[in-house]
Amino acid sequence: MSRRVVITGGAGFIGSHTAERFLAEGWTVDLIDNLVTGKRENLPAGATFHELDITDSAAAELVARLKPDVLVHLAAQMDVRLSVANPVFDATTNIVGSLALLEAVRHHTPRTRVVFSSTGGVIYGDQTTPPNVETFEKNPDSPYAIAKLSVELYLAYYSRIHRLDTVSLRFGNVYGPRQDPHGEAGVVAIFCGRLLEGKALTIFGDGRQTRDYVYVADVVDAVMRAATRELPAPRKVDTRSYNVGTGLGTPVLRIAEVLMKVSGVTAPLDFAPHRPGEQQESYIDVNKASDELDWRPRVGLEEGLTRSYEWFAARHAAASPARTTTHA
Repeated sequence: MSRRVVITGGAGFIGSHTAERFLAEGWTVDLIDNLVTGKRENLPAGATFHELDITDSAAAELVARLKPDVLVHLAAQMDVRLSVANPVFDATTNIVGSLALLEAVRHHTPRTRVVFSSTGGVIYGDQTTPPNVETFEKNPDSPYAIAKLSVELYLAYYSRIHRLDTVSLRFGNVYGPRQDPHGEAGVVAIFCGRLLEGKALTIFGDGRQTRDYVYVADVVDAVMRAATRELPAPRKVDTRSYNVGTGLGTPVLRIAEVLMKVSGVTAPLDFAPHRPGEQQESYIDVNKASDELDWRPRVGLEEGLTRSYEWFAARHAAASPARTTTHA
């Protein structure tokens, strides 16, 4: 009998890749997505799709009924700027929606392992010196980051008090095929689009600000390991939390440079004013994931950006109107 996984946000960028990996490993896969940012075209054959919002009671009821071996919780309101503009909406989705799923697990399927997608960037804030280690002080500067940290604290509580099996993965800036241009890692998707359209690449500030860009296939591998490996008993919030990145801080200018190299397209750089509140240095230490999950990133930056650009180029070509030839 195959094991079952429920993936929230399963029609999204990371969720659809995660679904493909579980299917390839022989799991029964159910996907939950409200299709606000997820896309039907991302849904892999073989998975069962449920068009639901995680704040709908029907989503929690589905988890209670299916009783999966693993719940991979990727669905989120992920726009930092929107979280600042509407923190109530952000908290309703990211905190209350998560709690509804956890309550379903607690009451109906307590042996389910819950793997939660947190953030390895904004959760630490600007008060640390990277690479950030899991136990560093957290100083989130946005409602989005506060919500992610809040859910991690709830997961630790559910583990200690209700003995739930929970894991948090603090993703770096994930990029790759199907990437959504929203969020900080979205710069890869945005730059690919601009190169394909022959437009300038907009860089905010001086372009030296660093992020930890991690390829989506490596992230999916970390999710699979977190879902299936024996892990230390949970004691506090950082015990079952793992940074998932490369351990390297890559400047935005380097992303532009490599993408122009792999695409063969040279584009002008359009420098715009620095965005207030933007972190200057953000990258994460991944030694804990290496030690306890036996995980390390395998895809280097140039290889990952090449794969990404080729995917966006193929999509761009498919969407372009077919050229017609008129004969005299």
